[in-house]
Amino acid sequence: MTSRAHLERPHRSRLGFEGRAELCVVESDALRGNPLGDPHLRELPVYLPPSHDEHPAPVILVLSGFTGRGHKYLEPHPWNTSVAERFDRMVARGEARPAILVMPDCFTKLGGSQFVDSSATGAYESHVVHELLPLVEEHFNTQPGAVGVCGKSSGGFGALRLAMRHPGLFRAAASLSGDCDFELCFGHEMLAAARGLARSGRTPAEFLAAFAEKPDLSGDGHAILNVLAMAACYSPNPDSELGFDLPMDLEYAERDEAVWERWRAFDPLEACAQHADALRALDLLYLECGLADEFNLQWGLRRLARRLRELEVPHEHVEHAGGHRGIDDRYDLVLPKLAAVLDTRA
Repeated sequence: MTSRAHLERPHRSRLGFEGRAELCVVESDALRGNPLGDPHLRELPVYLPPSHDEHPAPVILVLSGFTGRGHKYLEPHPWNTSVAERFDRMVARGEARPAILVMPDCFTKLGGSQFVDSSATGAYESHVVHELLPLVEEHFNTQPGAVGVCGKSSGGFGALRLAMRHPGLFRAAASLSGDCDFELCFGHEMLAAARGLARSGRTPAEFLAAFAEKPDLSGDGHAILNVLAMAACYSPNPDSELGFDLPMDLEYAERDEAVWERWRAFDPLEACAQHADALRALDLLYLECGLADEFNLQWGLRRLARRLRELEVPHEHVEHAGGHRGIDDRYDLVLPKLAAVLDTRA
């Protein structure tokens, strides 16, 4: 695609790093005029290692989860150390190879984009792949051909999907508690969404209008927004009232199998067979999930690992004791692992 995307670097870098943390501004042609009216001017947090000016470094995309933005990985707080700051300290101590961390903002009014192109949300896959990566290569001291992608939850799904769909672009991918086996992680969410809408007496359109005025994820609110957002990403329909089709009937909470099949086409558990060659070509495919994951992703990941073994796709499958939330410290293991694989000077 031809893009007129533009990136501006800040005059100042953020304090508290041995390297540098910059909050750039990207003017995106891919997101201009998107269906939700979300901004096409986006802040792009970027971490640069201490050796950036002297030596080129690999690039690692760090994709955020649903309702999150890349900013969270750079967010300073007196009581908490951000993912980027902890990685910076590991690089400074020689515990991790230098790498450039790029943390896209793919937030939407629905809470996220799943990093896909959709007629209901916008061209977020194109934004990341065809705009951000070329801009990073243009403006920063990058190692040619040394690009990795990782993320948690929806970001983990995005990392797997981008690695599958763009063979040769990414050399390594890591999914932390990424969406997988949609029946397990979204089946109960659809029931909760139907329950929440029935109790409120609102249609999906009315819920979204009220949410835009006063965002509230309490009770079944998160499930409602989650299902509506996923439908916008996985089953868009420009001819429908909402711009997308729901995967279930709201009166009886019965599955619409035709729409559900459209969702399943995005499920890594299903898509991995079609894209097995791209996954085999990776230097590293790392997959992990907590045994206490509240969205049942531990079982989905086990099923994905079994499918990958059947397809003879090399991968690392790791389980830990944590749940789905509060596990950003897992990046302390994952980012150095990716940087070591990607760094051609290592």
